[in-house]
Amino acid sequence: DNTKDFSKLVIAYEPVWAIGTGLTATPQQAQDTHAEIRQWISKKAGADVADAVRIQYGGSAHDKNAAHLAPGPHIDGFLLGGAPLKGGP
Repeated sequence: DNTKDFSKLVIAYEPVWAIGTGLTATPQQAQDTHAEIRQWISKKAGADVADAVRIQYGGSAHDKNAAHLAPGPHIDGFLLGGAPLKGGP
């Protein structure tokens, strides 16, 4: 039963204003939004599920900004699109 192993669930978040623009949220914006997503999951499904789910940032992440986005507690990785293939901004 896959519904019991929420560590396999990955949510990718990208700000709507970042889609296709090459713009990236600030580390604080990304952390705040990811924390809100995790809090919503916790309220709906429980803290254990919220802790197990991986939430990735996908708003034009690349080698020059990932190091600034990654240290916070709520970003569990990155969904990479075209930005890293183009070498970033």
